[in-house]
Amino acid sequence: MEFQARCGEWFCAREWARLLGDQGRQAEALEVLAPYVATGWWPAAQTQAELLESWGQAEEAIALARPYAEVGGRPLEFFARLLARHGRTDEAVARLSAGIEDWLLATALVDIAGEAGRDEDIAALLAARIPEGHRCDSPWCCRGLDPDTAIGLLATIRERQGRVDEAIALLHSRQHITSVNNHDQLADLLAKHDRIEELRSYTASEHHGHAAQCLAEVLEERGDVEGAIAAYRTFGASPEGMWNVAVPLTRVLVRHGRSDEAIEVMHTLADQVGAEDWVVDTLCTLYADHGRAQDGLAYLDALKARRGGEEEWDFFRLRLRLMADCGLLDEAIERARTHAQGDTPYAARTISDLLAKAGRIEEAVAVLEPHASVNSGRLAGHLIELGRIHDAVVLLQQRKDDPVVAVRTDAFSTEPPF
Repeated sequence: MEFQARCGEWFCAREWARLLGDQGRQAEALEVLAPYVATGWWPAAQTQAELLESWGQAEEAIALARPYAEVGGRPLEFFARLLARHGRTDEAVARLSAGIEDWLLATALVDIAGEAGRDEDIAALLAARIPEGHRCDSPWCCRGLDPDTAIGLLATIRERQGRVDEAIALLHSRQHITSVNNHDQLADLLAKHDRIEELRSYTASEHHGHAAQCLAEVLEERGDVEGAIAAYRTFGASPEGMWNVAVPLTRVLVRHGRSDEAIEVMHTLADQVGAEDWVVDTLCTLYADHGRAQDGLAYLDALKARRGGEEEWDFFRLRLRLMADCGLLDEAIERARTHAQGDTPYAARTISDLLAKAGRIEEAVAVLEPHASVNSGRLAGHLIELGRIHDAVVLLQQRKDDPVVAVRTDAFSTEPPF
């Protein structure tokens, strides 16, 4: 790792510096990072600032990050949170307030405002971003911090102040339902404050299914498994609804030993919406995981017949796994090799996996080698299994010859210049 770090491999340098720091060799850690930080590349500077802070050198970390914060964005967010962690919340709030039109900075501002005792000040700034009588009709309507996002942040402050009814009313006023990482803020708020009937009602208007999932998760946590399943089934009464909740519903069913019902859910959805690849993939995975590989093959046979005897690679790939689970691994390998798309890079991945499952690692390597440029990770893994560590490292270091781009001097780059 040390050798690669000094040869310009950033990820090796980052981890080597962290290891040195953990061993108390802080000066050496800074030396490792120095060439990268010297380019003005923000991720390198951020790594060094994080290390300095972890070593109790907060002032040095702040001094390092300060010039980067001038460009705004993520460097400013990091810098402001760093300031706040070390008792300089007023400066953090001032800097973030000036950049409130950036949703990332506005979110950090709301997080910091509570500790700074500045909730009302920030609430006023957010309220000013919510025009009377206007809601965006598209994500590109308003520049900067859009009204719906501002409403969500203002609701966070109101909840923190104990004004839960006001927070709920604010979230109901949004024009567009705003979900992040499959979580809906209003649904989470209702669940958090045990307003289950309101949450149940909200699921009828939240068409992504995130509120239904929130309701089901709360009910399952309380031991009401049937209620959780019913929440999903109610929302999924139509194919459009089930499209959004089929996967979490099957997971609940599987968790509680009802795999046959889970399979039936996906089978029904597949019949309703057609042969969508992710639906068929999920269904065949359920068949394979629960000892029903033969039923999975029968389903694929029927699907193939409905499609005039045609079977595209994505579905054929599922067939191969099911064949392997039925004890037909060698036959699966041969059928894959002779398939019309058997010499493609994506087919090579599947064939190599089957060969590896059969313990034929050297053959797996031979299959992948003609397609090494797009299968380098998988090929390197097999090489490591064979003890060919050096070959794996060389493979992973190979890169296409891209034109060299000069490092910008007018602003800090977010792209590695190495």
